[in-house]
This record gives sequence, structure tokens and C-alpha cells, in this order.
Amino acid sequence: MKNPFLLILAACSLQLTGCTFPSDVFEKDIVIPGQQWESNFKPQVDFTIKDQDTTSLYNVYLVLRHSDAYNYNNIWVKGTVRQPGDTASKTQRYDLTLGTNDKGWLGSGMDDIYEHRILIQPETKFKRPGTYSFILEQIMREDPLKHVLNVGVRVEKAK
Repeated sequence: MKNPFLLILAACSLQLTGCTFPSDVFEKDIVIPGQQWESNFKPQVDFTIKDQDTTSLYNVYLVLRHSDAYNYNNIWVKGTVRQPGDTASKTQRYDLTLGTNDKGWLGSGMDDIYEHRILIQPETKFKRPGTYSFILEQIMREDPLKHVLNVGVRVEKAK
């Protein structure tokens, strides 16, 4: 080969195609328009459980990304779960701690952006195969809730 750069590029691309994400983890984040989470904006995250996965236990996390300018140490979120085949849904309120006056922000940070993965449903069993829907709604007094960049759900097999 005349160009060693092409050889290195080919080797790197072969390594990248060999990498796969673990099949026991699902995560989806939704961008908050204008970094202002309005109470009527209710992001929905859908994920599918296969037949063989109904016997496993899962940890469900709320994923939140905000800027350092976020005004509170917590966030109140209403989470609604709709199971496959059900017309009814289950709703729960969560008071999630994002920081303390002593320690500052509890999530991981880079520059002025902080990300939190907060366990909201430990060792959950999804009893039916199919598509589950998580609907997230901010229920803080401030509306719109400023300086929130993304919100989402992470589902991973419990270990």
C-alpha cells in the first residue's frame, strides 16, 4: 500500500464494525426544545421486550441532562408506564435529588453540563412481551422549567 493513512483507516473501521452495544441495555434521550421543559411537553420513550426477556429483572433509570444554571437541587417528574395490550397505564411521581448544597451536583459533569442516571424502578419484571411506553412529565412549579437539555429512560438487566 502506498498510503499508510489508508491502511490505518481501514484497520480502525474494521475494529469499529466489530463493536456492538450490549443487548441487555436500552437508553433513549429526548431533546427538550429550547432547553425549557414545558409541562405540556411529555416525551415518550418506547422499548420492546422479547419473549425470552420476560423472565429477567431490569433496573429502570431516569436520565436527565441539565446545565449548571438549573435553579433547583431536585426535580419532580411524573412517570407513566403503558404495558403492551393495556389501555390503562400506571403513573408514579418521583422527587429526584440532583444536587446538595454541600456537595453540589451529584451527576457526572463536563464543563457546565451535568448528566444524572437515577434509579427509579429497581429489579422490575416486564411480564409481557411487546412494546412498553414511558411518558415523562415535569411537575415542578416553574413552567417552563429552564436549563433542562435532555430527558430519557435507561433500561438494563439487573445483575
